[in-house]
Amino acid sequence: MSYNPGPDFLAHDIRVKPELDGLGALGDLGWYCIRAILWAADYNLPSSVVALPGAILNDDGVILSCTASLHWPDSATTATFHCSFLSYLSFDLTALGTRGSLRLRDLLIPFEEGYGHGRFTEESALDFGEKKEEKRWCPEAKEWKVESEERQEVVMVREFARLVEEVERRGGKAERRWGIVSRKTQLVMDAVKESIEGGYKIVEI
Repeated sequence: MSYNPGPDFLAHDIRVKPELDGLGALGDLGWYCIRAILWAADYNLPSSVVALPGAILNDDGVILSCTASLHWPDSATTATFHCSFLSYLSFDLTALGTRGSLRLRDLLIPFEEGYGHGRFTEESALDFGEKKEEKRWCPEAKEWKVESEERQEVVMVREFARLVEEVERRGGKAERRWGIVSRKTQLVMDAVKESIEGGYKIVEI
């Protein structure tokens, strides 16, 4: 996930100031990457994280670009993400499973406000025998659109208001889900930063 915000951003924005938001691209774009990966892994934490060599930091030591790999050895699952303030716009997510794959082009902010879209392939095995479709060596990918009459920011604020109302007006308890998910995201993000600062060492979680 990446975007190039330009020289003024890289010189003055709080996301590149160590005393304000010292995680840089990792704390901005990387947060969304890690959250999406955890979502795909049913929010199970990886056992280890390692940043790949080549992270780019500014003169104040704030991360402008980095890549990291997450590992779940018990399920033979691996995830890799890249986040950068130095590359052209990309909000892509690709998830590969044993029986299909999913690719989203607009994970962070939909390119069109009304809906988000992705491509989903239901079968991963190549068919070298009987063809699924004439002149094709694999099933044609199906495209799915998730339509909404409201912007995602509206949905987010409504959900936040619902959570507050449940506690303030109905005497309910705060939902633990968002706190748990946020903490797991932060743990992985901190592990990536630790790996970079430690010379790209493997960090156990």
